[in-house]
Amino acid sequence: MFKIRKGDLVYILTGKDRGKKGTVLRVFPSESRAIVEGVNYIKKHMRKRGENEPGGIVQIESPIHISNLATFCKRCNRPVRVGFKILEDKKKVRFCRRCKEII
Repeated sequence: MFKIRKGDLVYILTGKDRGKKGTVLRVFPSESRAIVEGVNYIKKHMRKRGENEPGGIVQIESPIHISNLATFCKRCNRPVRVGFKILEDKKKVRFCRRCKEII
């Protein structure tokens, strides 16, 4: 189980996009990778598929390894580590290790 999930705001720790923030669009658990919005763009040559999809060179987001991402806490306003705890109603939640707020 990963500490990063779809819809999380994450901070890029390493690579050409280091220091940027973005939202996780999709997670690939078997590959330990995630696609982050606005980060790790690659150029891909696409063939024309129809009238509404033109061909040419397009920029798409490429998956980035989970180890290069850190969850961004809005309350702390910085990248933080995530912990797990079980609430009274036996629900497992993630929380910020710095400010103890539930993510």
